[in-house]
Amino acid sequence: MLEALPAPVETKPSAEAERMRAVFEAQRAHRWTMSRTTAAERIARLKRLREAIVARRAELADAIHRDFHKPAMEVELTEVHPTLEELNHTVKHLKSWMKPTRVGTPLLLAGSSSHVRYEAKGVVLVLSPWNYPFQLLMAPLIAAISAGNTVMCKPSEKTPHTSRFLARLVKDVFPEHEVALFEGGAETAEALLELPFDHIFFTGNPRIGQKVMHAAAKHLASVTLELGGKSPVIVDETANITATAESLCWGKFINSGQTCVAPDYVFVHASRERELVEAMKTVITRFYGGTETERQASPDFSRIVDPAAWRRVKDLVDRSVAVGAKVEVGGAADGPSRYVAPTVLSGVKADMPVMEGEIFGPVLPVMTYQKREEVYAHVRSGGKPLALYVFSQDKRAIEDIFQNTTSGGAVVNNVLIHVANPNLPFGGVGMSGLGNYHGVYGFRTFSHERAVTVQWMKSLASVFFPPYRGKAQEMASRATRLME
Repeated sequence: MLEALPAPVETKPSAEAERMRAVFEAQRAHRWTMSRTTAAERIARLKRLREAIVARRAELADAIHRDFHKPAMEVELTEVHPTLEELNHTVKHLKSWMKPTRVGTPLLLAGSSSHVRYEAKGVVLVLSPWNYPFQLLMAPLIAAISAGNTVMCKPSEKTPHTSRFLARLVKDVFPEHEVALFEGGAETAEALLELPFDHIFFTGNPRIGQKVMHAAAKHLASVTLELGGKSPVIVDETANITATAESLCWGKFINSGQTCVAPDYVFVHASRERELVEAMKTVITRFYGGTETERQASPDFSRIVDPAAWRRVKDLVDRSVAVGAKVEVGGAADGPSRYVAPTVLSGVKADMPVMEGEIFGPVLPVMTYQKREEVYAHVRSGGKPLALYVFSQDKRAIEDIFQNTTSGGAVVNNVLIHVANPNLPFGGVGMSGLGNYHGVYGFRTFSHERAVTVQWMKSLASVFFPPYRGKAQEMASRATRLME
């Protein structure tokens, strides 16, 4: 005889979970009011946000410096400026984005007109990462507000000072039934994901992205996943090596390599490898200093976000060197200050630890190739990258690379800069992401595109009404022949 199962233990929701539910219900009750707002009303909200950011930019710089040791100029370039650019672009264009888009109507539907309406999805959730803790929360928030949604958001707990700043900013600019921010760790994110949002926007790694997608599936919520991956760099025989070295060192070592679109590794034609490595050594010296002591003391170089991430990056370098990689420059690490030197590795093979996954630190592996097919085989063997960078003066070679690879975005003869153009969609493909945003693409991400057909007079389609004989059958046959 089977033993009786014990009665399930009912767990009482925490006070924080109850508060989340209360805020969610308040936002759900208000979402129809928000969705009916005019362009002028939404622009007024965005302008209030812009004014608050401008007024508090020094406070923001201090918060990010306390989390990352990031220089104020880098905060301006990577956090404040992109956010203000996104705000200004949205304010300028929102009225036209909100207008219904007229589309053509086939002859069979003569007497009617068709258009697409852009409607708010409803209550949306934004889960943002730690590496650019301000900009990567603000950009989707701006898009969600511009589309007329109510928004709940959560920044990363790994950057507590910036998270606290964001909490104060959001509270001062928006009433809670329009935009609410919740601080906390994984348990807070899990509690938020239990709520039946209409859309979830997540920026982070693929492993957590899969959990977010699973949670969204329970409520059939749409999702945008901004993930990452190993973004390759291809440097061919024709590249300008000096300019290439400058771009690579800037793009790789900004924010201490903790950038989702950072160049992750380099494939350089074997004939240019030594020239590129030496050029990067020169650039690193110019950027951060000629000795490890100078580089560690540089006010222009950030730190790794936390001890666990520091250990992970240091371990990747140590294990790769142990199996044959050569440290060309850098390699030093200091645990108490969470410092990993700007590092270039040569002699790297595809099976080395540093090539296992996204590095997300200031370490640049360099591999060589003789034929582009070697590069294609390697790039295709892994997950589709978020970005791909090509350094070449050969237009045919560039086109060949694009024809034989895929990535979320791409740049020729530079790195990162595609992210700064609000007229381009930003997003990944496959394991590097799902969906996109920035500019009008962000507005559409947080909008439902409603298809509308308006019948103004009797339609030709009425000739196909039953019974399906005589004239109806003859007209159907003629229409079919016209489409052949």
